[in-house]
Amino acid sequence: MSGPSERARELVRGGADVHVHIAPDVVERRIDDVGLARRFEELGLSGFVLKSHYTSTAERAAVVRGVVPGIAALGAVVLNRAIGGMNPLAVEIAAREGARVVWMPTTDSHAEREHLAHQPPGGNLPVWAKVQAEFGARGIETEPVEVLGEDGAPRPETRLVLEVVAEHGLVLATGHLGRSETFAVVAGAKQAGVEHVVVTHPDFPAQDFSVDEQLELAGMGAWIERCFTTPHTGKCSWERWLEGTRAVGAERTLLSSDLGQVKNPPVEDGLALMADRLLDAGFGEDEVRTMAVTNTRRIAGL
Repeated sequence: MSGPSERARELVRGGADVHVHIAPDVVERRIDDVGLARRFEELGLSGFVLKSHYTSTAERAAVVRGVVPGIAALGAVVLNRAIGGMNPLAVEIAAREGARVVWMPTTDSHAEREHLAHQPPGGNLPVWAKVQAEFGARGIETEPVEVLGEDGAPRPETRLVLEVVAEHGLVLATGHLGRSETFAVVAGAKQAGVEHVVVTHPDFPAQDFSVDEQLELAGMGAWIERCFTTPHTGKCSWERWLEGTRAVGAERTLLSSDLGQVKNPPVEDGLALMADRLLDAGFGEDEVRTMAVTNTRRIAGL
C-alpha cells in the first residue's frame, strides 16, 4: 500500500503511538527503538510505548530517551509467564524504573490460547504464535495466566496488580483477555482508582467484542483502542473497525498502530495511515486529531 497523505501526516503531528513492537525483540522487527525515535522526531510525532510480550521495556525506554531526548520513549510490562504472570512485584519494579503501561496477559491469556488451539495450520496467525510453538517444541510449556477466581472476580494477585498500577499512576491495558475477564478487570481497575484503562484492540479475533460490548466498556470509563494492524492484516474488516469507531466516538477512542512486523508498513506511518482511512470514511479532522493526538498524548502522560 502507498504511504499516508501529507494531510494525514499534518493531522497526527504531536501524537504518540502507544502500542508498537520494535527491536530488540524475540522475533525480527522492522526497526529498532533508537531508529524509530529518530523517525518520530523527523515527522513531528511525540513518542511511543515499547511493547514486548516477554520482558519489561522500562530500562530500554530510558536509554532511548537519553539518545533522542526530544521523543518520549515509554516503557511497559506485559503480564505473561516470562515475567511471572500476574506478578505485582514485576509491576512495582517496572513502575519504579519509569514504565507507563501495564498490559494484562497477551500470549498467555486463556482467550488467546483457546483461539490459537482452534486455528488451522497456516492460518492468519500473529508472528509471536510461531515463537510460542517453538517454546512448546522445546518442552518449555506454560499454563495460561489466571486472572479471575472461580467466583468470577479478580484474584488477590490481580487486585494487588491493580492497586500498584493505581498507586503509581500507570495505564492499565486489557491485553488479550476474554469477555468476562475484561469486564471484571475494567471494573476492578476503576474500583482500585486506576485513571486510564485501555481495552486493547477489541476487534482482534481472540477478543471479538461486539459493538454493544465496546459501548458498555466505554461507558465504564475505559478507552477503546483501534489498532492499524488488526484490519490491515485481515484479522477484522475495515468496515467493522470503522463501525466500532463510529459507535464509540472520538472522545473514548484511542488510535495506535501495533506495528513493527517486518512485512507491514513502517511504524512511523501507522497513525497517519489510520487518519487517511478515517477521513475517507467521513470522519472530521477534529475527530481524527482527537483520536490520534489528544487522546494518545493523555495515555502517554504528555
